[in-house]
Amino acid sequence: MPDPILVVAGFQREDLTGRRYVLANAAARELLRIAADEGMLLSAVRDPEVLATVDKALFDEADAEGVYETTGAQSRSLRVRARWLGVGPDGARLAVVTFHDETEVRRVERTRVDFLANASHELRTPLASLSGFIETLRGHARDDPQAREKFLGIMQAQAHRMARLIADLTSLSRIELDEHVPPKGVVDLVLLVGEVVEAAAPLGAERAVDLEWRPCATRPVWVRGERDQIVQVVQNLLDNAIKYSPDDASVRIELASGLTELAAAASPEAIPRLSLVAPDSSGETYAALRITDLGPGIARQNLPRLSERFYRVDGQKSGARAGTGLGLAIVKHIMNRHRGGLVVASAEGEGSTFTAYFPMAPAPDAVVKPS
Repeated sequence: MPDPILVVAGFQREDLTGRRYVLANAAARELLRIAADEGMLLSAVRDPEVLATVDKALFDEADAEGVYETTGAQSRSLRVRARWLGVGPDGARLAVVTFHDETEVRRVERTRVDFLANASHELRTPLASLSGFIETLRGHARDDPQAREKFLGIMQAQAHRMARLIADLTSLSRIELDEHVPPKGVVDLVLLVGEVVEAAAPLGAERAVDLEWRPCATRPVWVRGERDQIVQVVQNLLDNAIKYSPDDASVRIELASGLTELAAAASPEAIPRLSLVAPDSSGETYAALRITDLGPGIARQNLPRLSERFYRVDGQKSGARAGTGLGLAIVKHIMNRHRGGLVVASAEGEGSTFTAYFPMAPAPDAVVKPS
């Protein structure tokens, strides 16, 4: 049986050391780190909830269940069920105990609850602001043209914020729905990135941020992917770089092709690096888009959480840098769908570099069509 199973025997409720497991399958021995099929139950399990579940089955002759949480590098959550078996030939009371791993189910449930809580919070904040200003406009500011224009401008900004959040939520939901379906299109990454950089130039000009676009060559670089989703990846990474850059700084956008290893386009500086998305190890050749900013950088302990929904680094959650907190989550899921990679290199005070890896494809006119 794949699930861990124990058969437990006991004589008296008061005799804790008299509880023994008289059978343990291979999965149970691995889970509880026991070598023998038989032994003292307390030497295998010390969790009070598990022991109480076993006692209810042994001495109350009733089905019982509980939760067993393991600790260590990879914690697990298991559903424990105990069932009364009867009395053995030696007079011992018997129960069978099963452990069912619910780690992934609980993780998904926690993610769902956190997602709903965060989404509700992010929508509630601008909604409360809109409600407050509407009330003010209907009150003492009704006849004050200057205050009215100011409040209407703030209300418009909050409405735009809600619209962006809803658009990002819709986009993320759609991407997750199709994440298991590999894209079939072919895109010229040089042309696409150039168009996105050109479109982002006015945003950079507002902050006096210079966009240094350095393609690897004037020739096309063909990658497999869906054009609109790759545009989202480039836009989100570039918008973040501009948003977190200081005024009068520069953002460097580089493109390399023909790479067989992710390290080939890694940041040369000795700063912490982390792979947020690891590509399939299938001998692919990759094109790497690398975007570097000179912003405040990110502390090492915050790197693993960057692609979580709604996660924003402390101190970067408000003001001119406010966003929906979904940009990198969208990028992560798109790169997963495209069987690519995403690597971040950053340290506090050292700026940040995000590198997206796309599997390369033959040029469209080089594809041999079946006759």
